Amino acid sequence: MFNHAPDGYDCPFCRLAAGGEDELTAQHDIVLRRERTLAFVASRWWPNNQGHVLVVPTTHHENLYDLPPAAGHAVHDVVREVAIAMRSTYNCQGISTRQHNEPAGYQDAWHYHVHVFPRYPDDNLYNTRHLREPATATQREPYVQRLLSYFAQQQASQ
Repeated sequence: MFNHAPDGYDCPFCRLAAGGEDELTAQHDIVLRRERTLAFVASRWWPNNQGHVLVVPTTHHENLYDLPPAAGHAVHDVVREVAIAMRSTYNCQGISTRQHNEPAGYQDAWHYHVHVFPRYPDDNLYNTRHLREPATATQREPYVQRLLSYFAQQQASQ
């Protein structure tokens, strides 16, 4: 429908879902995997909102227009789980989510995804740009571990 991925697009989120990695995201960044979705600590960070998570469907859908209802429901169920986990483990005072479609909508990865941001008083999220350099695996690791521990505890209590 309203697609912008170039011919031969090598989707990083599909690669991650299939067990692959790249220089920005690795399997050890994944904090939650469900049948239709996965969630991982993103390497692109904002100055005051570090450790934000991306939630993606495991099948390729470029944007909201292409997203089947079942995939959308699955993604948003995981967005909720991640938001609760983040609120419980990051010492943040709130959560924001964002989702972008098409270049004019600020989409720059051609696979549907939802950002889940930890929020803090006066963090200025919407008036700042992401950091120039991606977060390293070492920088992401504490956030990954917090979320993995939370989900492990949730699983154990069920």
